[in-house]
Amino acid sequence: MRIERVAEEIKREVSSMLMQDLRDPRIGFVTITRVEISADLRNANIYYSILGNEKQQLETGTALKAATGFVRKLIGQRLNLRFNPEINFKFDKSIAYSVEIEKLINEINDEQE
Repeated sequence: MRIERVAEEIKREVSSMLMQDLRDPRIGFVTITRVEISADLRNANIYYSILGNEKQQLETGTALKAATGFVRKLIGQRLNLRFNPEINFKFDKSIAYSVEIEKLINEINDEQE
């Protein structure tokens, strides 16, 4: 239960940081989709999605990796945790995948009509 609460707090804080604290122009319309945190609260995988083409996705990934230390520091300041978790940003392909599936379904429906 505690792990889920910490993961949700990290998700909320990182989403806030992306809007207010990070000033990198490479970071576009990023959405934090979920956070997975280890049982010992020492490692956090932060999954994100972005609207844009593949180049924008790569640039955003590079910018987020560069901001990892800053994000980790702010999480440590904002959340009262015994250990400040190691942060790993990971691109969440599930949203892009679902959009592609929906597009294919719509194409099939259009062909059948």
